[in-house]
Amino acid sequence: MTERINVRELAPQAYQAMLGVERFLHECDVPHATLELVKIRVSQINGCAFCLDMHCRDAKKAGESDERLWSVAAWREAPCYTDAERAALALTEAATRLADRPDPVPDDIWAEATRHYSQEQLAALIVAIAQINAWTRINVVSRKVPASL
Repeated sequence: MTERINVRELAPQAYQAMLGVERFLHECDVPHATLELVKIRVSQINGCAFCLDMHCRDAKKAGESDERLWSVAAWREAPCYTDAERAALALTEAATRLADRPDPVPDDIWAEATRHYSQEQLAALIVAIAQINAWTRINVVSRKVPASL
């Protein structure tokens, strides 16, 4: 696979704006491990090898276990995630797969997320989910090759 187009070079202002959102997320009150799990799950759903490679490596450097990284796709069956992480992952899947059901983010998923996160954290989670969905779409369309490959 070869890269079709380099969005970073051809749309530098847009790229810099997205990096500004990344700075916000880096400073927000949502646990870093949760944000990485969200990024990994969206990358899996959207089939983005570049983002999946990057965020698994970032999570590993931050101390995430191999078992938790390997089982993100099966988080419902894996006992290694906290209730808060499960709520974030459920919200992530619903918000990423908007067209898959008539009520894209059902009240029960939202209610569970509100049990574990403050309003500010929920706002940051929504931004994080939207942001990684944008990154995966840019990288899948442009065929961005993972740095490690």
